[in-house]
Amino acid sequence: MAFVLVVGPSGAGKDTLIRRARSDLAGDPRFAFPRRLVTRPPSADEDNVPLTAEAFSAMAAEGRFALSWQAHGLGYALPEEAGRLARDGCGVVCNVSRRVVEEARVRFPGTVVVEITAPPDVLARRLAARGRPEDGNLAARLARTGPVVPDLTIDNSGPPEEGARLLIQFLRDLQGGK
Repeated sequence: MAFVLVVGPSGAGKDTLIRRARSDLAGDPRFAFPRRLVTRPPSADEDNVPLTAEAFSAMAAEGRFALSWQAHGLGYALPEEAGRLARDGCGVVCNVSRRVVEEARVRFPGTVVVEITAPPDVLARRLAARGRPEDGNLAARLARTGPVVPDLTIDNSGPPEEGARLLIQFLRDLQGGK
């Protein structure tokens, strides 16, 4: 295995399910949950490593990211250590933009994709509840889609425990059970 890319629309609960999986799989060396590097401060919704735009550009130019992308006027990246772990066979679980899926599949054979989704009304309600000004135009965020073929789709419109259970079981199955 390599990367387990968790994708889906804003407000689908990707970070919530990843946090639950990280907690449940803590101490299992078959999995890693790297913190994303983002050109914004962390929040209650996302525990990212903040970078200035200048530091992000410099690190990208130096090749210090496993994957990087731009979205919503921000820079996002996975640290180079995540790429090393993925190459070594660790299941590296991370929230990424759909636009880097094909690059990851080429660079990291064995990459799988989990799509987290929910109905538009649920997504809109969740995004509005965040109240994050940097989220920008919520209608535009909800309208974004991408041509990604997932290995698993989880409808996360119900209790997060259910979506997390499905994600955790998928991860365990990928790495041989238990």
